[in-house]
Amino acid sequence: MSVITITRENFDQEVLQSKEKVLLDFWASWCGPCRMLSPVIDEISEENKSIKTGKVNVDEQPELAAAFRVTSIPTVIVMENGKVKNQMVGVRPKAQIEAMLN
Repeated sequence: MSVITITRENFDQEVLQSKEKVLLDFWASWCGPCRMLSPVIDEISEENKSIKTGKVNVDEQPELAAAFRVTSIPTVIVMENGKVKNQMVGVRPKAQIEAMLN
């Protein structure tokens, strides 16, 4: 499944109403660690077709960042049935992010 850009306009449909688990990557273009993590998120998305992956640009979507109390980026959140199931901050190895999904 390809990575979706999540905005406040599509958040309800793509995340809250999703039948699949959703992996959200909160990032910004100026954030070096975010740029390091991005290919890992993309790889996980390609390898796990049963998971929906979305990226939230915190500069463009400050309301979503505030709603999830994202104060440091990158922040990765796993949601299931519209609820936060897991969350971690900072660059993490692929295996650690995949473990969040299980």
